Amino acid sequence: MSMLGDSWCTVEEAELKFGVSKDLVLQWVREGIVRSEEQDGQLVRVNIDDLELKIGEIL
Repeated sequence: MSMLGDSWCTVEEAELKFGVSKDLVLQWVREGIVRSEEQDGQLVRVNIDDLELKIGEIL
């Protein structure tokens, strides 16, 4: 898994690391719960800290 620093990963890496679906991660991005980075209009990375906080809420 090639994490960019400690704070960002691809959606696919998030699926593997946290065991949540791509659709759910993308929903959280749309809702503004998880920050993301785009390149050329495409989502390329999501924030790991935001994911950990959200997943901690639902467990």
